[in-house]
Amino acid sequence: METSGADQGQAAPALISQRIAELGDWRGETLGRMRRLIQEAVPDVVEEWKWDTPVWSRCGIICTGEAYRNAVKLTFPRGASLEDPARLFNASLAGNARRAIDLYQGEEVDGAAFQALVRQAVALNGAGKTGKNGAGKSKPPKKAKS
Repeated sequence: METSGADQGQAAPALISQRIAELGDWRGETLGRMRRLIQEAVPDVVEEWKWDTPVWSRCGIICTGEAYRNAVKLTFPRGASLEDPARLFNASLAGNARRAIDLYQGEEVDGAAFQALVRQAVALNGAGKTGKNGAGKSKPPKKAKS
């Protein structure tokens, strides 16, 4: 697993672990479980710390993980383009691009369905990209002059 987005001298994975530990309740457990599911689905996921929030990326952002008083929110910036047969998305449904999953105390998410969303997000991010972590769009080959 790669790391990116160091803040205050700490690597992103350490900041994410610290955030999970600071929560110290069901929200930390939930965010930790979702992190593990993401890591299992995409072993080479890049963990970043942006906007004071955990971010998981591969060829672009897969999702962010925010913890609020009553919910843990996983936001997929390109979620509107993903198929969601298990109907995990339950928030930010009106927009043209993003979708989110709000998890409340006592709720369990279908791990396999969540991992399928994560893999779809990676595939969507990776379409037409090359380079380290998919950075940069691929260019068509130049035609030879005749």
